[in-house]
Amino acid sequence: MTVTEDSRHAPGDSPETDRHPARTHEVFNQPPPLDGFDPVACDPALREALAHHGESGHLPALSELGRQAGSAQAREHGRLANEHPPVLHSHDRYGHRIDEVEFHPSWHWLMERAVAHGLHAAPWDPTAGPGAHVRRAAGFYLWSQAEAGHACPISMTFAAVPALRNSPELAAHYEPGLLSGTYDFGLRSPADKAGLLAGMSMTEKQGGSDVRANSTTGEPLGDGSYRITGHKWFTSAPMNDLFLTLAQTPGGLSCLAVPRVLPDGTRNEIRLQRLKDKLGNRSNASAELEYTGAIGWLVGEEGRGVRSIIEMVSMTRMDCVLGSSANLRIALSEAAHHVGHRSAFGEVLADTPLMQAVLADLALESEGATALGMRLAAAVDRGQRGETAELELLRLALPAAKFSVCKRTPTAIAEALECLGGNGYVEESGMPRLYREAPLLSIWEGSGNVTALDTLRAVDKQPSSVQALFAELDSTAGADARYDRAVRGLREELSAPRPDRARKLAELLAHTLQASLLLRHAPGEVADGFLATRLDSSGHTFGTAPDGVDTAALVRRVTPGA
Repeated sequence: MTVTEDSRHAPGDSPETDRHPARTHEVFNQPPPLDGFDPVACDPALREALAHHGESGHLPALSELGRQAGSAQAREHGRLANEHPPVLHSHDRYGHRIDEVEFHPSWHWLMERAVAHGLHAAPWDPTAGPGAHVRRAAGFYLWSQAEAGHACPISMTFAAVPALRNSPELAAHYEPGLLSGTYDFGLRSPADKAGLLAGMSMTEKQGGSDVRANSTTGEPLGDGSYRITGHKWFTSAPMNDLFLTLAQTPGGLSCLAVPRVLPDGTRNEIRLQRLKDKLGNRSNASAELEYTGAIGWLVGEEGRGVRSIIEMVSMTRMDCVLGSSANLRIALSEAAHHVGHRSAFGEVLADTPLMQAVLADLALESEGATALGMRLAAAVDRGQRGETAELELLRLALPAAKFSVCKRTPTAIAEALECLGGNGYVEESGMPRLYREAPLLSIWEGSGNVTALDTLRAVDKQPSSVQALFAELDSTAGADARYDRAVRGLREELSAPRPDRARKLAELLAHTLQASLLLRHAPGEVADGFLATRLDSSGHTFGTAPDGVDTAALVRRVTPGA
């Protein structure tokens, strides 16, 4: 049969029908991309914290950083850095050992901007001035919303500076590079680089958080240096320039500064065995290191390694709280944006009472986390000005905050993901990446049990920290009966602390401190909602707040573009 113009159509059809096929792929009832939004404009909790701590004048610069973090460009770089994780090159093509890690260009784009904005070290600059830690915390919180993995080397560099100051000679040598606002990637002598990054190398496979079980050794060489031999199980950002390393020396467990490249330009004897295949944090390289006679120099006193590095751990724990708050906040923004543009059963989801209840509860979680994280940063600022009570408060509040905020964030992000339904379960939404990232900050720098027990340890070893805590809490006494009951309950827990109740104590401490901050500095509907759901309740699923919580007002506060 000859195919003619007419024979290509079934009986009853016409060529006109074929030119207008059924429209089966029309896209509607889908939200626009959340690109180009302003994270500061939809985050009154951050603005209120800055105002309370006297840093409202920093808002214009912070808004510029926030808009960059919320831009389509930054969000795409965040995606690409995770889609193309780092690759270890242990040898070159000829068989020479090189121990280098290759990162995607998007990683370097993110790192360059984080360093340029001083998120890695600005508060330690002698010219930083008052409030530097609050300003840096706000910037770290905002920029981490663009991508969380690269915040790890930024945080470790930030935390390494005060630790290095235990050895003035080492600090004088490395601090100018660590404070530099230039990101200079690559293995070269520190003296030849425009900027440096630092890390820590503590964990071993037989000990984990129990660093006193470490078996890595440091042999004194007689010239002030040590030869280090051993294996480290988990060292993030192995391409950083300098690592604070724990090793057993003749005087006991000590902290040593170990550069990747020695002052003479030769590579130190550090071997990268493999990169970890992690649940999340995939843009960032985490490696097993083998020290095969690496050279390092003592930080602080021999045998006092834990003491030398403890301030570094404190600073990174604060960043765990800020990083969890950031991940929670961007997940909340995604959820609020989605339900504000999506309809079901004839209603916009954001207008339905039950969705409002869920989002309002997530907003309360975010408000409390942000307020607490910024308060911790303010305590660091005030402690540096000589207010010892602030350092005592930090000693107790920091492990409790790290336990509570970081422990609750994975559940909150899972709820935010569910607000998008099946769309949230798909990689393209970005929500699975946030969900995979969330457990990291509860594990890093001491998992839940470790930080809860550290709260007890602070009570036992530094009773003045309890006094500093109640000096803070008592400033809000009488503001609300629910709050007063919680404070009495906290006093009872602290009067006879028990290891089996360490988690209960840490969570109650964090929630009570958050409630105090919100009662003093947040609008009434925020404080009331937080007390009703966190202090006047024995635990709940998100979206089950009691009657009287103004869910609509809470949702409006946090919705991008609302």
